[in-house]
Amino acid sequence: MAFAASATSGAVRAHPAQRGVTLIGLLFWAIIIACVALVGLKVLPTVNEYFTIQRAVNKVAKEGGSTVPEIRAAFDRQKDIEYSISSISGKDLEITKENEKVVVKFAYDKELELIQPVFLLIKYRGHSQ
Repeated sequence: MAFAASATSGAVRAHPAQRGVTLIGLLFWAIIIACVALVGLKVLPTVNEYFTIQRAVNKVAKEGGSTVPEIRAAFDRQKDIEYSISSISGKDLEITKENEKVVVKFAYDKELELIQPVFLLIKYRGHSQ
């Protein structure tokens, strides 16, 4: 009698509701994470190169010399020391004087192949402090 009373009251469930991640949901998030990781692994070396160029430009602007050829030569020497600089050279620098202070500007584009035929174009610009 007790069994009949509990069955009619709805207290016993035949199949409890399942919760969790489905296989399609798991594959979706795996693809998203893989794409972000691919872009990140391709972009991080170029960001590192940008910061290396920025440090070199700041150093050259402070200690590189007083004429344009001296500053360009100082940057090329710094480029030889820093192995990661490959996108620009001394001839690519724009050197000006503002308020009796040497200002060195640079700009370059970096094109990265993600997967054929998809490319990522990054435009880097900077100047001395």
